[in-house]
Amino acid sequence: MSTHEFRLPDLGEGLTESELVEWHVSPGDTVTLNQTIADVETAKAIVQLPSPVAGRVIELLAESGTTVAVGTPIVRFEVEGLVEESVEDSGDTAVDDAPARNAVLVGYGPSIESGVRPQRKKRTFPEQPAPETPRRAPAGHATALAAPPVRKLAYDLGIDLTALIGTGENGMIARADVTRAAEGQATSAPDRAAPRETRTPIRGVRRATAAAMVRSAFSAPHVTEFLTVDVTRSTELVQRLSAAGQRASLLGLVSKAVCLAIARTPSLNTRWDEEASEIVQFEGVNLGIAVATERGLMVPHIHEAQRRTMLELTEAIAALADAARAGVLTPEQLSGSTFTITNIGIFGVDAGTPILNPGEAGILAVGAVRRRPWEHDGELALREIMTLSLSFDHRLVDGEQGARLLTDVGALLSDPASAMAMV
Repeated sequence: MSTHEFRLPDLGEGLTESELVEWHVSPGDTVTLNQTIADVETAKAIVQLPSPVAGRVIELLAESGTTVAVGTPIVRFEVEGLVEESVEDSGDTAVDDAPARNAVLVGYGPSIESGVRPQRKKRTFPEQPAPETPRRAPAGHATALAAPPVRKLAYDLGIDLTALIGTGENGMIARADVTRAAEGQATSAPDRAAPRETRTPIRGVRRATAAAMVRSAFSAPHVTEFLTVDVTRSTELVQRLSAAGQRASLLGLVSKAVCLAIARTPSLNTRWDEEASEIVQFEGVNLGIAVATERGLMVPHIHEAQRRTMLELTEAIAALADAARAGVLTPEQLSGSTFTITNIGIFGVDAGTPILNPGEAGILAVGAVRRRPWEHDGELALREIMTLSLSFDHRLVDGEQGARLLTDVGALLSDPASAMAMV
């Protein structure tokens, strides 16, 4: 028998760390090859981490709820026979490399046929401390002696461990030390000059979204155009289809209109390649749908959306939204979109200036439908009115091209039957 330390793998998204959400195994459990042992949250989704070996779990080296750097040992197994580590992991206990090569997460890493493992920069990790010595503290708590659960409690309560005096064995900081410090903060007189505040760690989806939006806002010159349209006929069409037992939605109709309009103005379905000094034209429309979730904004996409009917797009949008809110989207669904739609109308907002999804030429914000007085057939009537907001990358799209796509989408929503002239 030999032991094998499994390090957090490179999940193939260019990330340097992931949050270990939940363990599905405990010390003493017997596991099989590729059995799910933990849920890991990347910047895009929660994915299941498979076991690289068959054997018995000896020790969990990372706590649930903590952020772990790629390459950090997270679990130790007992396995039969000797297993050879790869060169980048040399220095640890030898283990059989064959099972590890095949333990690739869905959507990540190399194909099994190629047998080539993804390369990453070699990291140097400190030697494992003796069992009686506490593990290395996070940044800012290097001199504090505390067990991982106590560190997490202090982190959640905003307590600086280095400011505490431990009452535990050998000066270890105990849970009671942290809770007393937190109670002292709560009962102390408030500083009149400083407002009360609650701090939430920025990580996971929200961190990735923030970084992407900043990168997009300061790298692509944004222009936004607005168009207010009468969508009464579109809402009536959706109502008729729904009454006939078909699943239809105005957002599905907008999505179909966007695909038809992009076919007439393909510059909205492009990407700016700075390194190659090239404009990349996409042949199909991978339509991104912005979804608000408890974990932050996510943009899964519908692959080759231009091939689907309005009813099929409605079904696909609903399925993506459900998967996003449940946290079960795959990495493939969260990357590769070429144009995005964001439905701000569900929040009661009429219009806005959406920021481009990085790598895309355009994004359309769909506003709320309002029943307003509007000119119709030469008379004033109450109609269903909606505002469309189109932001685009001015390096790729001229104002005239943006206006053409926006007016095409508006015309299709004003009179859905006009789609027959575009197909």
